[in-house]
Amino acid sequence: MDKNTIIGFVLIAAILIGFSVLNKPSEEQIARQKRYNDSIEIVEQNRIANEEAVRKAKEIIMTDSVVTNDTSAVKSKIEDAFGVFSSSAVGEQKFFTLENKLVKLTFSNKGGRLYTAELKNYRTHDSLPLVLFDAAESNMGFTLVTTNNRVVNTQNLFFEPVSEVKSDSKGNQTLVLRLKTTGNAYIDFAYTLPKDDYMMNFSIVPVGMNTIMPAGTNFLEMQWSSRIRQQEKGRTFEDRYSAIHYKFDADDVENLSESKNDAKKLTNKVKWIAFKDQFFSSIIIADEPFASTSLESVIEKEESGYLKSYKSEMTVAFDPSGKETTNFRIFLGPNKYKTLSDYDKGIASDKKLNLHSLIPLGWGIFGWVNRFAIIPMFNLFSTFLSSFGIIILLMTIVIKLVLYPFTYKSYVSSAKMRVLKPEIDEINGRIPADKPAERQKATMELYKKVGVSPMSGCLPTLFQMPILFAMFSFFPASIELRQESFLWATDLSAYDAIVSWNATIPLISTYFGNHISLFTLLMTITTLISTKLNMANTATPDQPGAGMMKWMMYLMPVMFMFMFNSYASGLSYYYFVSTLISIAQTYAIRATVDEKKLLAQLHAKRASNANSKTPAKKGGFMERIEKMQREQQKALQDRNKKK
Repeated sequence: MDKNTIIGFVLIAAILIGFSVLNKPSEEQIARQKRYNDSIEIVEQNRIANEEAVRKAKEIIMTDSVVTNDTSAVKSKIEDAFGVFSSSAVGEQKFFTLENKLVKLTFSNKGGRLYTAELKNYRTHDSLPLVLFDAAESNMGFTLVTTNNRVVNTQNLFFEPVSEVKSDSKGNQTLVLRLKTTGNAYIDFAYTLPKDDYMMNFSIVPVGMNTIMPAGTNFLEMQWSSRIRQQEKGRTFEDRYSAIHYKFDADDVENLSESKNDAKKLTNKVKWIAFKDQFFSSIIIADEPFASTSLESVIEKEESGYLKSYKSEMTVAFDPSGKETTNFRIFLGPNKYKTLSDYDKGIASDKKLNLHSLIPLGWGIFGWVNRFAIIPMFNLFSTFLSSFGIIILLMTIVIKLVLYPFTYKSYVSSAKMRVLKPEIDEINGRIPADKPAERQKATMELYKKVGVSPMSGCLPTLFQMPILFAMFSFFPASIELRQESFLWATDLSAYDAIVSWNATIPLISTYFGNHISLFTLLMTITTLISTKLNMANTATPDQPGAGMMKWMMYLMPVMFMFMFNSYASGLSYYYFVSTLISIAQTYAIRATVDEKKLLAQLHAKRASNANSKTPAKKGGFMERIEKMQREQQKALQDRNKKK
């Protein structure tokens, strides 16, 4: 080993040692982490030890003998299982209600938790009250550890109401449920439902809990689970939009998989967690972000009546002394863009919740088109009209009018290519097919002389694509269309079946479904007509593969029929009307464009360019085409030389 190598190793060692010294945690950080680890260890050590005792105590509590024979042996077992919470281990279940114009929330004193949540302005697809969950489908609890090595969960304990449900002067309702201990310490669960809001406030208020919990306790383990009901007519479509979503603190919104069982352990802090289905969500938002979050999503069997089962486990900040309360907000309501985005009004950008991200409006430019154009236009028409079918029709007309200049330019470009087809055919007849580079060069020279760009017909179509894709995302995500009828469609957010059957048909049932959507069928027919019309208006070169291309153009609408048959009928209706208007525009433009006059203009342009001493200015695209032609021709010549 030479001198330079030794010096290099010494320098690397010095850098590593210096880096470790500079990044060494402070004594306070070490102590805080130790307290955290000790608390975790206590929980894990005692969970197993107390599990059997709690189970036996529950068995005793559930028997009638607890009520009739309050013996010292029973008391001893309860005290052994629940410790200082033994006074809250036995009780009678009671219910309390917070209600406004939007929601009706029922709470149970067992667990001090939300028991059922009903959205009053919505119904299921079969006209039943829309309940997000009931007691058997959802649960929320907190793990409590005491100094005498007891581990209990609030789910198994009985709370007492501090008072009756109270309403303040603003119409806000408050319910406080108290979890007592055998001493003076207690925990209050305080729920406040504002007037006419889907967002409820939830606070955990401890008093004197530092006397019965281990020193250094600064967090609680929280568990939240729910089974997601099937609320809509089309399970397959609804399931596609159901998933657990979550937002990292001051960062992006992400989600678990919608199409398969999924689970994640998150190390970064999480601001909120949403249990979402197609049109409704239950969201818990922490004032102090969650830590050590675990999420799990499991797909339920179709015959169960549920879409998925969601589970989450996380730690939340907790001060047993009560100097600081643990605060949450709980949203129980519709995935409506305006409703969710309003919670960010007047909020700094780094503090925004971005709950509207739950609505899949499309990524990138497609989402921008929806947020800044489609949704404002939809809301504007909704203020004046109650028929959403008419609203969609007016939106389609406005969009087609905005795009009309591009449509007109695209048609004129196709007409120019069509009137030049005889000259292109003459070039193809003069130059053999085994010299494609020469054919292409001659064709491009013709286009240049008459001032025609082959791309001019494609660009207008590209400009229309963002709107087409934006609408594809908008309609299935719009709760405003839910259960709104138009013509024969009873629900514009679901498929409009005119024919249905129960028998399972191989391939058909799997990929098409057991129904036929009329708007989808009409969309397919008009698209085929439009395709035929466009093919007739387009000058297709006589080249290999042209027949296959035509066949594919006719096959695509049929493929779309399979895809759209289970989609929202509002989307199929929009594409149907849009295609009808496109056909009408094509005939109207055709009536105004004189192709003989257009050909004369092109010949005049060619003569003008031929007489001009100034060379015609080439666009970047034309230059690239010519460069490619030269390179292709050179490569062909090189191959011929080698032969």
